[in-house]
Amino acid sequence: MTDDGVRAWAALLRIHAAVLRDLEQDMERTQNLPLTWYDVLLELNAAPDRRLRMQELGERAVLSRTRVSRIVDELARAGFVVREKDETDRRGNWAVLTPAGRERLREAAPGYLDGIARHFADHLSEAERTTVADALERVLAARSQ
Repeated sequence: MTDDGVRAWAALLRIHAAVLRDLEQDMERTQNLPLTWYDVLLELNAAPDRRLRMQELGERAVLSRTRVSRIVDELARAGFVVREKDETDRRGNWAVLTPAGRERLREAAPGYLDGIARHFADHLSEAERTTVADALERVLAARSQ
């Protein structure tokens, strides 16, 4: 691997950790919503019928199976998500976004997008944002080949 390859990897890890920490703090402070909750709500909102099997939700939200289960329980207590048994597989459960969860996601979205801009995107030119997005999407796509 070239020195630039290692440098790019190290920068990616450092910026991910730093921006994630900043976004978590912003979301708690300005939206009174944990970033992990927002991430789960966002993934459910983007899913067909606004529902995902718990395993798939864990993969999409990049959370462990135990952690996604705990977060879904917290979101259910808040009225933002409901759990439904999978009728075709009794071992499985669905997480389903409620109308209240969708509304909470909409309310928090401007703060989330503002945080991404302030802590990340605003520090790059438009061309750099395109290059970074294209390059990282290409690496991600290579995983499935």
